[in-house]
Amino acid sequence: MITATESAGPPEPFVHPALFYGDAEEYLAGTVPFVRAALADGAPVAVAVPGENLRLIQDALGADGDAVRFTDMREAGRNPGRIIPGVLRAFTDAQPPGRRVHIVGEPVWADRSPAEYPACAQHEALINAAFRGREVTILCPYDTARLEARALADAHATHPLVILAGAGAGAGAQRGSESYDPDEVVARYNEPLPPAPDDGAGVFTTAFEADSLSAVRHLATEHGARLGLAGPGLENLALITAELTTNSVVHGGGTGGLTVWGEGGYVVCEVRDKGRLADPLAGRQPASRDQRGGRGLLLVNLVADLVRMHTGAAGTTVRCYVGC
Repeated sequence: MITATESAGPPEPFVHPALFYGDAEEYLAGTVPFVRAALADGAPVAVAVPGENLRLIQDALGADGDAVRFTDMREAGRNPGRIIPGVLRAFTDAQPPGRRVHIVGEPVWADRSPAEYPACAQHEALINAAFRGREVTILCPYDTARLEARALADAHATHPLVILAGAGAGAGAQRGSESYDPDEVVARYNEPLPPAPDDGAGVFTTAFEADSLSAVRHLATEHGARLGLAGPGLENLALITAELTTNSVVHGGGTGGLTVWGEGGYVVCEVRDKGRLADPLAGRQPASRDQRGGRGLLLVNLVADLVRMHTGAAGTTVRCYVGC
């Protein structure tokens, strides 16, 4: 493994430091100068962090914040699989060429659920591949006072550079991470998902093939409605079911299994097949204008509140959560 402190050829244009902070003062000391320096250089700047931290930065910047794109990550990044295409690439791809883009992005916060966190860690690891070769700097803050030790350790593994906010020797300095290994993080969190509930009241499960896709979609949405989905949520469940079952038929061996159930205020849709997902960035990159097909997982990530996946030699499972 090559760490960020070793030389492996020309410097990578993409810069991805983790900022470790312990309180609001350290948070502002690490983020606001980063934003101001980029603005002074005439660079495009976005800040995508949880709402409470968004307000801290907005208040500190004052009128200078008029030139910044602000996004509440609790809303836009609720599904970590949506952050690269729907937040980061949506901003960077809209900028004119020739200027380095600067982003403060905070996808990991203390009250992320246990189901969400593995997707967050994989997202942070995959940023490095998604932006390789691009003139972009993404600064990712991590709350050392509230996050679990696992999240802080994973931040060292998913970021080639780390910054320690606060006072004292070395505070604010950027250094290479000695444990940088994003591929290991992607592989480690490609873990089997907890079993779906057994068949019974509130659980709908069925097998499908090409000839039954339309019928299965209708059955899934009918069950979602019984579980409390309505309006856009029900439309999203229909889209998720259609895209995932079609992918299974086309790429996953021609058949698959579908299960739909309610869990903690969400309707969960799970599709299983015998295919193997080779590209960990599948569904996380915007589709090019001339691309034919390949948009199914992207659409699923854009509309679901959470997407979890596991792929291996025996097949692939995709589990999507839609809020009621």
